[in-house]
Amino acid sequence: MKEGKTMQIGMIGLGKMGLNLIENMQDQQIKVAAYDLNQEARQKAAATGAKTAATLSELLTQLPTPRLIWVMVPAGKATDSVINELSQKLTAGDTVLDGGNSFYRDSMTHSQLLAKQGIHFFDVGTSGGMAGARHNGNFMIGGDQQLFAKIEPLFKAIAAPDGYLYTGPVGSGHYLKMVHNGIEYGMMQAIAEGFDVLDHSQFDYDHAAVAKVWNHGSVIRSWLMGLATDAFTKDPGLTHLQGKMHSSGEGKWTLDEALRLQVPTPVIAASLMMRYRSLEDDTYTGKVVAALRNEFGGHPVDQK
Repeated sequence: MKEGKTMQIGMIGLGKMGLNLIENMQDQQIKVAAYDLNQEARQKAAATGAKTAATLSELLTQLPTPRLIWVMVPAGKATDSVINELSQKLTAGDTVLDGGNSFYRDSMTHSQLLAKQGIHFFDVGTSGGMAGARHNGNFMIGGDQQLFAKIEPLFKAIAAPDGYLYTGPVGSGHYLKMVHNGIEYGMMQAIAEGFDVLDHSQFDYDHAAVAKVWNHGSVIRSWLMGLATDAFTKDPGLTHLQGKMHSSGEGKWTLDEALRLQVPTPVIAASLMMRYRSLEDDTYTGKVVAALRNEFGGHPVDQK
C-alpha cells in the first residue's frame, strides 16, 4: 500500500470473511492481530502470518494506541456482545469498525455507547463476498468525516479501484449496504425465475452455456451471472441442492424501511416473500386456495 505502511489493526471474528480480510490486509503490508473464540479459526489466522490472541484482552495488548479494531462477527447478539465488551476495555481515542451486516439503527446505538468512553465508531457495509474480502473488496463507510481521513488508507489498500465510499454519519454505511442487499435479492430472484422458465420450456438448454453467453456482452451481464455459470458448470441440474433460500435479514430491513418511507418496492418485496416461501415444502395458504377452488369449481386437488 502506498500509505499507512505501518498501520496495525485488530480483527475480531475469523470466519470466512474475517479470515479473507486479514489475508488481504497482510498482502498490503498492514499488520494484523486476530482474535476469535474458536481455536481452529485462530490457527488458520496464524497460518497466514497474523498474530493471534486467545482472549480479547490479549488482543488489545498486541496493538499500539490509539487502537484500531475491526469487528467481523454475525449481526445481532454477537455484535452487541463484542461492542459492549469493547466499550469496557478500550480507551478514549481508539476506533472500532463494524464490518458485519448490522442493522443501521443498531450501529447508531453502538456508536452512542462507545462515544460515552471517547471511542470512535464507523459502520462499514462490506460487499463482494469472500472473493472481495480476499482481493478488491467493496466498502460503504459511515462515521465522522474528519476521522475518516485517518483510516482511509486502509480502504484504499484493500478495496477495488473506486470500491469504497465515505457515506456520511454513523448509520449511513450499514443503511447503504441494507439497500444494496435488497437490490441483490431482486436481481437474484429475476435470474432464478428466468432459468426456471428455461428449465420448463420445450427446449433443452445448457444452462451453464446460457449463463456464459449472457455474461459476455449482453445487457444482463454481471458478477451474479458469472456465478450462475460456475454453479451450473459444477452441477448442471442443481440436483444436489434444495431450493431453500435463506436470508440474512437485510432484505426484510430494506422492505421495512421502504414501508416506513412509503416508497414502493414491489420487486424487493416479492423476492423476500419468495425466500420465505422456499423454506416450506407445503403451505397452509396453498391448502386454503386449493380447497376453495375445489369447493366452488370442483377443481382437482392433490392429496397427500
